[in-house]
Amino acid sequence: MPPSILVQRDYDDLSRAGADFVAEIVAARPDAAVLVATGETPMGVYAELARRQEAGTFDGSLLQVFQLDEYAGIPDHDRRTLYAWTLRAFADPLHIPHRRVVRLPGNGDIADGCAAYDRSVAAAGGIHLAILGIGINGHVGFNEPPSDRWTTTRAVRLAPETIRANARYWGQREPVARRGVTVGMMTLVSARRTLLMASGRSKRDIVRRAMRGPVSADVPASLLRDADDLTVLVDRSAWDGAA
Repeated sequence: MPPSILVQRDYDDLSRAGADFVAEIVAARPDAAVLVATGETPMGVYAELARRQEAGTFDGSLLQVFQLDEYAGIPDHDRRTLYAWTLRAFADPLHIPHRRVVRLPGNGDIADGCAAYDRSVAAAGGIHLAILGIGINGHVGFNEPPSDRWTTTRAVRLAPETIRANARYWGQREPVARRGVTVGMMTLVSARRTLLMASGRSKRDIVRRAMRGPVSADVPASLLRDADDLTVLVDRSAWDGAA
């Protein structure tokens, strides 16, 4: 099935449309296994879902949440972990117990932790909904180019452009993590429903390459076109360059 590309006027409209998309899936399956991206783009969707949760028009409390990616080698209790970000932005506002959040390993035996994570995905029956963003180099999660269709959950070295993009979240005192852990493309492409979001003119070229160019390991997001049900949600500036 070709991707459904939905172009919204601006970021606020994108966030509302994304929340509508998620809410429809959760209404049909309240205990869905949802794979959750961090980064700037999905934050408006999560904030809108939290607003609806407080208003009583949405209930995400039964969801099972799976991390998409993590930094390697920083303390587990550090608030800069992407696990902590996932709790702050998604799980806690939706009143999802932390025991229902499946964490990626950032320390210890990472290979063993990745295998345990994949077993949790299998036990959940796979990912029902993957909420994803796209990096300026076409990565999804920390699947840096080149990443092929069969990559599994693993430790990775972050690309220089990813390190530069992440620097704004780290402040000035500490060097940005150079390594990460990511869910592999095999799991992402296998999700039953996938929502890929992009906002802003800086993403226009890579979104076009991912959705209109060759399907290639050199643009990992392009591999999502092989997914069963891909919806691409973009604002106008990310699709046609209009402000």
